[in-house]
Amino acid sequence: MEPILVLVGFLGAGKTTLLKRLLLEAQQADWDPYVILNDYEHAELDARQLAEQLSEGALKPLDGSCICCSGITALRDSINRIPQRKRGITLIEANGTSDACRLMGFLGVGLDERFKPPVQIAVVDAKNWQCRGEHNVLEANQVQVSSLIVLTHTTGLSDARIQRVKDELQQVNPNATIQGVRELALWQLPELSPVSGNVDAFEHQKSHWASCSVALPALPDETCIEALCARIPETILRVKGCTRIGTSADYTYFERCPDGAVSIRPFKGEPVTGSKLLVVGPGSDPGKLNELVSQVLAAH
Repeated sequence: MEPILVLVGFLGAGKTTLLKRLLLEAQQADWDPYVILNDYEHAELDARQLAEQLSEGALKPLDGSCICCSGITALRDSINRIPQRKRGITLIEANGTSDACRLMGFLGVGLDERFKPPVQIAVVDAKNWQCRGEHNVLEANQVQVSSLIVLTHTTGLSDARIQRVKDELQQVNPNATIQGVRELALWQLPELSPVSGNVDAFEHQKSHWASCSVALPALPDETCIEALCARIPETILRVKGCTRIGTSADYTYFERCPDGAVSIRPFKGEPVTGSKLLVVGPGSDPGKLNELVSQVLAAH
């Protein structure tokens, strides 16, 4: 039977980074992975970064809806349409505001018998765990039914902070195994079993934040990316974009995580969406985004 691994975690926790690593390990171990990506806007942007690690037709982006709510039927149908393979493994990355408990409850019903029961892996940013203000409840909800909790962003943290995070996670989900991201290995994952237990009720509709995207012109240099990310209000929890820099024909991908850290790196190929600026969070508005882009360009 084919394992299904569902990666959940707050915006910017490191789900896509972990997914890339797992795909590399899958290739090395002669597994045949299939990936489903869910995002608020243009899941194809992240999907393109994974395409080179997968065989043709082994990547399905799902955007425009939350897979634990209105998108659950599309997710279930996508899984059941996955072709049968020798040594197949399916990896699903949920968007950063998914109600992980609700997702697993719905996903456990209606799948083909050739699949094992889905297993959830929570990715937790140890640096920012439970520092989300009003969104702490959502972050805690995302680990309640996870079989494995993977700690990321531990570099530079004190042993006391890491232990405190582990202790708090153990209180939220005493049935989960907790590991640092460096300790994790793909071969362990297919043997995980689903976790069940008492789950705290959560009003998930409150975490359905606005999202939007706008076309992004070429920027003069990378300092413009930093300036643009700095101008976007902190109420916007996730910022990502892809555009050309200067006269380069290549594209550059960037993202701002909830803690304000900005990452800039080359983008392989050309985005099917064209150059875009995407945001997720309360107050997302295309008009305001276009205004901020114009301000940054005028200042540079």
